[in-house]
Amino acid sequence: MAEGSPVRVLLADDHPVVREGLIAMLESADGITVVGEAGSGEEAVVQAQALRPDIILLDLRMGGMDGVTATEHILRQSPGSRVVIVTTYEDDTDILRAVEAGAAGYLLKGSSRRELIDAVRSAARGETVLTPSLAGKLFRARGAGPSPLSDRECEVLRLVGQGLTNAEIGGALFISEATVKTYLLRTFKKLGVSDRTAAVMAALDRGLLS
Repeated sequence: MAEGSPVRVLLADDHPVVREGLIAMLESADGITVVGEAGSGEEAVVQAQALRPDIILLDLRMGGMDGVTATEHILRQSPGSRVVIVTTYEDDTDILRAVEAGAAGYLLKGSSRRELIDAVRSAARGETVLTPSLAGKLFRARGAGPSPLSDRECEVLRLVGQGLTNAEIGGALFISEATVKTYLLRTFKKLGVSDRTAAVMAALDRGLLS
């Protein structure tokens, strides 16, 4: 998304009252625009492809196509969009399935207005979004992790979690951008993930960035 432009959001939930409430909260915030809404996973996939929103807030369990399957379809068709699951469910398996499908985060519907707005803005900056109470559940669902990260690898991931680019991380740590990429590749291998978001989430869940 262009710097200074509003964050464009698509909201998908099969309960109209819930959609209305979430839309009202989002549109009360500066710099966030709800560009569309969907009542099913299938409709969310179609809307995401047509509207190309920055963020898709997606209910986990809807009639027909569920949120995890919709996430997979959306990210294949619109890799520039980021999906955040918003749900009432806290099951370990559901959380893990959503993350493995490529979701940028997992937020409970009981979250406050401020938490919702902050989550949208954080996801738009490329950061990982996860309701704090769910971190332990995801860690248990993943099982025992691979080798611990080095101090430098943790430093790099902390800065990734703050939304810094590889070049900015290199400047902050006085190392080259190529070296940052090398650290990230090592980190991906150790954590068993394939991208920056998943690496930050996995490290947080395992208490490696505390």
